[in-house]
Amino acid sequence: MRIVAGDKHFRELNEEINTCPDAEIELDNVCGQRYICSGLSGKKVTIHGIPGNALCCYLDGCDVEVLGNAQDATGDTMNSGTLTIHGHCGDATGYAMRGGTILIEGNVGYRAGIHMKAYQTHIPVLVVGGEAGSFLGEYQAGGYIIVLGLNTRDHAPVGRFPAAGMHGGKIFLRTDCDMPFDIPAQVLSHEADDAEKSEIAPFVRQFAEKFGKDADAILADRFVVLVPDSANPYRSMYVTN
Repeated sequence: MRIVAGDKHFRELNEEINTCPDAEIELDNVCGQRYICSGLSGKKVTIHGIPGNALCCYLDGCDVEVLGNAQDATGDTMNSGTLTIHGHCGDATGYAMRGGTILIEGNVGYRAGIHMKAYQTHIPVLVVGGEAGSFLGEYQAGGYIIVLGLNTRDHAPVGRFPAAGMHGGKIFLRTDCDMPFDIPAQVLSHEADDAEKSEIAPFVRQFAEKFGKDADAILADRFVVLVPDSANPYRSMYVTN
C-alpha cells in the first residue's frame, strides 16, 4: 500500500500506518511527521522524504528504510528490527536503544547511542558510515557503536567527549589517527585485533550490502576500540579507603 503523507498531521498519518493490513507500506512525500512507525512490528516500510523526530521509537521487529535524511531521536528505545537511513541523521539517534540495528549511510549528530543497553540476546547495533558528533555513546551500557568514517582519513570520525560515562558495550572507530584527547579516564582505548573485528564483521557486511560498499576493504583497515575499564571504572568519584 502507498500512503501519501504530504501535509497530513502526524497523528493522522500514523493512524493510517498502524491500521494498514498490508505487510509492505510505501510512504511518499514525508515531510517532518513525527513518531512514524512508533512501536510497529511485522511490516516492511519504505519512506520517501524526511521523517520527523522519534522515527521508529519503540520499533519492535519492522524493516524500515528511509530514502533521505532523518531528524532527532531516531530509534529511541528501539527493541528489534532494522532501520536503514540513506542519508544523515540528527541528534540522539539510538537513544536508550535496547535491540535491533540502525544503519546510517552518512553522518550522525550529537549524543548518538546515548544510554544504549543490551540484555541476553538483545544486542543493539548502530553503524554510521560517516562521522559522529560529540558525546557519542554517552552512558552507553551495552551493544555496539561502529563509526566507519568513510569520507574521513585526516582526523578521527568523532567529535568531543566520546564515551562519557560509558559503562558497557563497545565503540569501534575506523581511523588511522590518534584518538581525541578527551576520552574519560574510566574508558580504555586500543587497536582492534582480528577477534574483535570478527565481532563487528556481520554488521559491517550488512551495512556494505545496503549501501554498495566493500566490506572486506573496510574491515582490513585499522579500528580503534573504546571500552569501559571494568577493573574500577568510577574510582575517581569515590574516596579511597
